[in-house]
This record gives sequence, C-alpha cells and structure tokens, in this order.
Amino acid sequence: MELPKTAEVVIIGGGVMGTSTAYHLALKGCKDVLLLEREEFFGIQATGKCAGGIRYQFGTEINVRLSLLSLPMLDRFEEELGQPIDLKYCGYLFLLTREEDVEAFRRNVEMQHRLGVQTQWLTPDEIAKMVPLIDLEGVIAGTFHDRDGLADPNSVVQGYVSGARRLGAKLLTGVEVTDVLVEGGRVRGVVTNRGTVSAPIVVNAAGPWAGEVGKMAGVEIPIVPLRRQIVVTSPIPEVPPDFPFVIDFAQSLYFHREGQGILTGMSNPNEKVGFDQSVDPEWELVHLEAAMKRMPILQKAGLASHWAGLYEVSPDAHPILGRIPEVEGFYCIGGFSGHGFMHGPACGLLLAEEILDGKAHTLDITPLSIERFRQGEGIREYNVV
Repeated sequence: MELPKTAEVVIIGGGVMGTSTAYHLALKGCKDVLLLEREEFFGIQATGKCAGGIRYQFGTEINVRLSLLSLPMLDRFEEELGQPIDLKYCGYLFLLTREEDVEAFRRNVEMQHRLGVQTQWLTPDEIAKMVPLIDLEGVIAGTFHDRDGLADPNSVVQGYVSGARRLGAKLLTGVEVTDVLVEGGRVRGVVTNRGTVSAPIVVNAAGPWAGEVGKMAGVEIPIVPLRRQIVVTSPIPEVPPDFPFVIDFAQSLYFHREGQGILTGMSNPNEKVGFDQSVDPEWELVHLEAAMKRMPILQKAGLASHWAGLYEVSPDAHPILGRIPEVEGFYCIGGFSGHGFMHGPACGLLLAEEILDGKAHTLDITPLSIERFRQGEGIREYNVV
C-alpha cells in the first residue's frame, strides 16, 4: 500500500497499544487513521515477546481500575473482533517470602477488595495443596485470584489490526518514522523512510523506543528500555492443566504453563538500560538455578526455546497516557513497565476518547499524565515483576 500524504491521526508503533488505539479511534468514527510499524510484522517487538499474563492483582488503584476495564474487554474480544485469543483463567498465585511484602500485599488486597476484586489470602498449607510441584521453602503467605490468567498477545494484535482495517484505518508495516515535524509548538506530521505525512495529531506508541520518538518531537519522555528474558521448557507431563501463573515475588521469578511445558522468567535487578535483545547466558544460568530450586521438576525438562525482549519502563512503573503538553497534538501511550499487554484494550479506548472527545471519560487518566513527573509526583506500583 502506498504511503498517504496526509492523515488525521498518525500512530507510531504497531504493538498492542498502537493497534488498540487505531481500532478504537476508527470505532469512534475517526476513519483517517494511519498506523506505521517499522518491522515487517505487527506486534513482534515488546508485545510479541511478553509472557501474556493478565491480572487484577496490582498495588495501586489506577492499575486495578485499568484491569477492571481492560480484562472484560479481553473476555468479549472474540465476540467483538472475531479473533480467538487463547484466553485462559488459570489464576495468578503470588508467593511471599518477606514480612515487608506480606504487609504491603495485605494493604493491596484490602484495596483490591474495596474495588470488587476478590483476591484470596492463602496460608502455606493452602498453597501446598494448590501447587504440589512448587517447593515452598521460605514461603510465609500467598495471594490468589482466579480471574487472572493468560491470553495470546499476537492474536490480540492481529484482532485489532483486522478490526481497524475493516473500519477504514490504514495500518502499514516496513515504514520507519525518522522524525516528528513540530512547528510553532504543535505537531505537523512525520517524516518516514518512504516519505512525509502531514497530520495534526501524532501518537507515540513506540513502546521501548518511546523516549527516542519523544526526542524527535523535542520532548523528554521518561521511558527507557530494559532487557528481560524468558525460557520455555520441553513437555513436562506432571504439570496439571490448571497450573496457575506462579510468581515468587521477592525474586521476580515466575512460571506458567506454555503448551505442554513451562514458561519461566526472572528479572535481573542489575540489568542496564539499553536496546540489547540478545540472551544473556550468565543471567539465564542464575535464573534457571533459582527456577529449579523453586520448581524442582524443571530439572527433568529440556530447553525448548528462549528469548529476550524489552520492557518499556517509566520512573514509577506506571504508563504515560494522554497528551504531551509541550507539543499540541502529540500524545503518548507507553511506559507500562512489564504489564502493558493486559491494559492495551483499555488504554487504546481511553486514548481515543482523549483525542476525539478532549478527555478520557470511561476512566479518569489524570494520574497517568506525564505532568506527574514534571511535578515530581510519581505513583509507585509495588506489584512489578
């Protein structure tokens, strides 16, 4: 498809945030939407490399409210968009090994209950019955919510791509944005490797590259890339079909069923900011040693695949969502810090409202404005993995 010369809205980035925004703009009647993805396929960077988790268990009210809006949208996804997304409600089980985490999670669970999320508090004995394959050494408590689970990120992206195109939006791959045109304090369009597009509105949905796109517009957007790694094992017949998404919180170590095997990841607390997406073999050994200690049956499994991808991290582990005040017509949807995929449906809708209606009204997104950093008011998320 030829690159148009003009558009009403240009979206930079074809992961879950960009495609959800394109779909919801088109759904609200904005047909002249142009999404540009520099890769040859949509959603193969941060979205396609994530673990696919979806959860209500968060430590701040705004994140729980985003889940309360977003996860039911995933429930309706196949009906609305005609795309199956392999939705599984296996539940998230957080394992707590430190007293300070127990105290924080008690407060979080109280807040979740107040908002209608019925997270359960579990004793070590109750956890042992739920996950007999996990070694519970050091575990003093846990939380579980049965409506947390998994969905397929690539299917969600493809559903939004098809849905947006059916509604008249243009979504192109292989188009790299090299500059954002700003004149007189407002956006005028973008320059790409295939030509220039004039547009009064530009959405920065570039994920880990959001900071770079901000620089193109002359704005500092505090989102940085951080490498994270995942391993998938060969089949382990002993893992039951209802095995939950297990998170050893203190270690940022997690496991969930993937096909007949186990997908596991563990965040490196010493990872340096950067765009390197090669697998770090030294960290992989540290990760696998911890994983086998917590889930001994992994010692019997082989390595089926492994990869690295990028988190898009903001200073307070919350997204930057909405207009960028320094440049009129410039918007950002990014910085989700490892839990973005599950909030893609809601945030695309909310940004479409912000752009077309002047303000998001389904949910107040004021706490997610970039201005919180200008004023030094971050809202720290405790439940980051």
